[in-house]
Amino acid sequence: CNSKGVAVEFTPQYIWSHMGLPVRIIMFMMLIMAIGCIFVAIERSWALYTARKQSRLLAAEIGPMMAKADTENALKLVNEKRFKRSYLGHMLTAGLTEFNARPDQYGIAAVERALEKVSISEGADLRRGMNILATTGSTAPFVGLVGTIFGIINAFAGMAEAGSGGISAVAGGIAEALVATAIGIAVAIIGVW
Repeated sequence: CNSKGVAVEFTPQYIWSHMGLPVRIIMFMMLIMAIGCIFVAIERSWALYTARKQSRLLAAEIGPMMAKADTENALKLVNEKRFKRSYLGHMLTAGLTEFNARPDQYGIAAVERALEKVSISEGADLRRGMNILATTGSTAPFVGLVGTIFGIINAFAGMAEAGSGGISAVAGGIAEALVATAIGIAVAIIGVW
């Protein structure tokens, strides 16, 4: 009950209406962080699924060509559009191109260098967006904690306005603080997950 004896329900609308501007800004920041994490998770899941699927299909089709040492046709196969996202295709393109240019011991060394170079770039490409998840996972609880601090300040301001220390004077600010903490932790869980 508030100071007038009216029961107060702590609905999201009530909490939002009693939030101060700094906490609302923090809530928007956490919403943006959560949306960014969800977007990266969906995009990376799709990209990895597509790359894995295309690489497995390519491995099945290129095996007989490689067994016959038919590197010319193998190179044509890996450059087909349907293997555009295949990490195996990118590696084989680099290796077969170098080998076809010089099929001797120096060509083998060039193939090894090309494969190392492509594996680094492919690894970086497959990990794209992970910095957003890592940053969100490690900073969201602290952003929520800043919201908590502002909520506590709001609670003390409510107490000062009411001139008393009753629960009704601080309830809105405490609820705001706890919601900020909970959302910060939830966003971090999304990022880490």
